[in-house]
Amino acid sequence: MSEIVVPAGWVADRRDAVRIVDVRDAWEFDGIGHVPGAVNIPFDAFRADEHAAEGDGPGDSSGDGQGMLPGADAFAELLSEAGIANGDRIVAYDDTHGVFAARFLVTAELYGHDPGRLHLLDGDFSSWRLDHETTSEAAEFERSEYVVDPPAETPLVGIDEVAAATDDPDTVVVDTREDWEFAEGHIPGAVRLDWRELVDDETRGLKPRGEIESILDERGIVPDKRVLLYCNTARRISHTYTVLRHLGYPDLAFYEGSLTEWEAAGRDLETGE
Repeated sequence: MSEIVVPAGWVADRRDAVRIVDVRDAWEFDGIGHVPGAVNIPFDAFRADEHAAEGDGPGDSSGDGQGMLPGADAFAELLSEAGIANGDRIVAYDDTHGVFAARFLVTAELYGHDPGRLHLLDGDFSSWRLDHETTSEAAEFERSEYVVDPPAETPLVGIDEVAAATDDPDTVVVDTREDWEFAEGHIPGAVRLDWRELVDDETRGLKPRGEIESILDERGIVPDKRVLLYCNTARRISHTYTVLRHLGYPDLAFYEGSLTEWEAAGRDLETGE
């Protein structure tokens, strides 16, 4: 597998060569402690206040494609304040199996940060503090001038492309929500894969590769197909997207608008399992 999802030891060996981003709330960062050298960028800081489901924009003929993305200027300011530069290697973590940290990494990728320099701490903060020191002292960094430069091609897809994909035999549309949510209503033809099925509740990190591949194969989520991911507001698909990148899946699509936009546009839903 790649070095996209990395163990605590990998991070400890490279602490001076990476920028570590803690996306937990400030009270957790300060009160519970954090990885030494980490900077706190809470989840709510890089998430829009409202879901953008109207308007025109890149990659989406029926919506602006922005979903819950914070906006380029806002994201650039966040990273500048944190002293993160465009060429930095970033490791992100949370204490929720990595789902919020993965959202930060995907946001950074969509705004132009080199995806090969974006890493998720496997096992979240819990795995770090099992064997490594923590601190309550905040590190200080000089302000940078981070520049958002979205790439010409991204995994983002719009609502019409999603609709077309439901009839494409070479694409599998994946709903990463819980089973009850899926049963209440999902994009027609989608298969369900709760993002947490790929995580070991005990270690809080990813399950072994063989176990993950067995789960994916069972659902028809295979590397020789295009995999198009959605949830409600693009948080949960961020984790699955990161895991599939880690596994080397070559063709991934990310529906940022997700079911919130799909429903707002009055598109059809299927119900039941």
